[in-house]
Amino acid sequence: MIETIFDVKNKIRDVADFPKPGIIFRDITTALKDAETLKVMIDYLCDQFKDIKIDYIAGIESRGFIFGMPMAYKLNAGFVPIRKPNKLPAETYSQEYELEYGTDKIEVHKDAFPQGANVLIVDDLLATGGTAEAACKLVKKTGANLVGIAFLIELEALNGREKLTSSGKIVSMLKY
Repeated sequence: MIETIFDVKNKIRDVADFPKPGIIFRDITTALKDAETLKVMIDYLCDQFKDIKIDYIAGIESRGFIFGMPMAYKLNAGFVPIRKPNKLPAETYSQEYELEYGTDKIEVHKDAFPQGANVLIVDDLLATGGTAEAACKLVKKTGANLVGIAFLIELEALNGREKLTSSGKIVSMLKY
């Protein structure tokens, strides 16, 4: 029976040298396939924001969709995808961010949120913080109110949290 954060952490597989030598990849697929563990993860993240009014969950492609949709359902909020370039059909805001070698970008529909709506961003992993920072900027471009960010995993040594100033409440269930 899954009862603690430690139990959830034990369900996540460590894969050495993926995607390149020296990296330990935290594979969440082993936790996702266990119904009880999935429920504990979603419940934990939702419980952290139960006292904050949330109108929309913004899930970052692609694993933010996995957690964002059930959280939106449980928190009685709408769901909005933040996607990679050229995936959304209507007019978008774009935000570029730094990668290890070069840049990338993410987008959201310009009409994704009404002015002043309370938005919670969700993703599976906080590493260097570049993607999450870009998502925060996108939400703010729409005129919505960013109330927080929820992550399943945070890689503390990469200091990604430092990029997320003025992002509301920041929660990560598991820290490595």
